[in-house]
Amino acid sequence: MTEIATPGQLRMSYLRWALVTVPAIVLVGSLMGILSNSGYDNRWFAALDRPAIVPPGWVFGVVWTSLYTMLGLALAMVLHARGAKGRGFALLLFFVQLVANFAWSPLFFGLHQVTTALYLIIFILMLTIATTFAFAAIRKAAAWLLVPYMVWLSFAAILNFQIDQRNPDAETLVPTAASTQI
Repeated sequence: MTEIATPGQLRMSYLRWALVTVPAIVLVGSLMGILSNSGYDNRWFAALDRPAIVPPGWVFGVVWTSLYTMLGLALAMVLHARGAKGRGFALLLFFVQLVANFAWSPLFFGLHQVTTALYLIIFILMLTIATTFAFAAIRKAAAWLLVPYMVWLSFAAILNFQIDQRNPDAETLVPTAASTQI
């Protein structure tokens, strides 16, 4: 036997990574949304003047679960590519954009910082573009898994921008959870 690992063993290694990365990213992303009270049940969000292109609430849950699953699969592919040139930098870019992504909901829905959230989502999009190029050098499939995420981030940035433009007083519409008095 001249092979270090069989193709089956390599697939199992990738699957083990995916069994960790996908649930972890979906779980943390969901928790950030829940903890920041994101969505249509949020009194502040309901009080905003929202553009007509804002999708129904259920769309966000379906889309984000799908996107977080794809992010987890892409991450597993790159984690599995041990020894690949540029892997460390690609992972650094990925984790920085992911932490920024997880910070967006608390910033927008929790703290009502619409303008700052717009800057953050533009930053996330730029990092994701860089991550996609870095992933492409390691695993083309991992890069392609980030494309729907970039499309959604672009759409979300447009929504964020329109909400910012239509609600110049968004920060003061409804008190933040931290400033609510009993």
